[in-house]
Amino acid sequence: MTKLKEQLQETTDFLRGKGLEQVDFGLILGSGLGELAEEIENPVAISFSEVPHFSLSKVVGHAGKLVYGTLAGKKVLAMQGRFHYYEGHSMQTVTYPVRMMAALGIHSIVVTNAAGGVNEAFEPGNLMLITDHINFTGDNPLIGENEDDMGPRFPDMSQAYTKNYQEAAKAAAAEQGIVLQEGVYMGFSGPTYETPAEIRMARTMGADAVGMSTVAEVIVAAHSGLKVLGISCITNLAAGMQSSLNHEEVVETTERVKEQFKQLVKTTLKNM
Repeated sequence: MTKLKEQLQETTDFLRGKGLEQVDFGLILGSGLGELAEEIENPVAISFSEVPHFSLSKVVGHAGKLVYGTLAGKKVLAMQGRFHYYEGHSMQTVTYPVRMMAALGIHSIVVTNAAGGVNEAFEPGNLMLITDHINFTGDNPLIGENEDDMGPRFPDMSQAYTKNYQEAAKAAAAEQGIVLQEGVYMGFSGPTYETPAEIRMARTMGADAVGMSTVAEVIVAAHSGLKVLGISCITNLAAGMQSSLNHEEVVETTERVKEQFKQLVKTTLKNM
């Protein structure tokens, strides 16, 4: 057994010992969006610090907990927060929770994030359905020896974001009267916000939003054969489109739109 498989065995054994049974959906909740996990029924909450081989998230707006239970009639395991490449973690550490979810038998994940709007039609507070992504982090979590029984050496990314889940999200938005933008998410390494020149480049390359997460997680999800729904909260306009950028604005905007976000995810889960 490889080191990764041994670690995953220890992690999943620990979680099952905490009462985790069948899980359908994994939820990765980004900056300011973790409150959704508080609506999980019959919750089992576990701090990241307790979980074998998990790291810690030190970013404001990330609670650093796993929460298991029922949401919208589905068995879910939610991450309140995530690990970021810019914190000094390897891509393998960043994506370990996705490996863990696949090892638990989860078939689908919902990834969410706070993002900067690049599309000039977007406004702060918009929610964006992620239809595709551009990996501009300069790294890839699959570099190195491939675990063939976990996924193929060269995974296809043509449909990394599951089409019928996108349709479910659009139907949920229409049902709830929520304006749901659609677009391409471009992942940078961070921790600096992008320069105005980089945002002009991103727009030219076809990006609608930019951020510092999600891309690596979705690559590993595709490698693991998981279905994916991605939603960005557009918390601000990107560099050069407004006077300045700061993390406080990110948290403030997610606070303002959290009810819409929670309703969209819950209704979509119900429809999936």
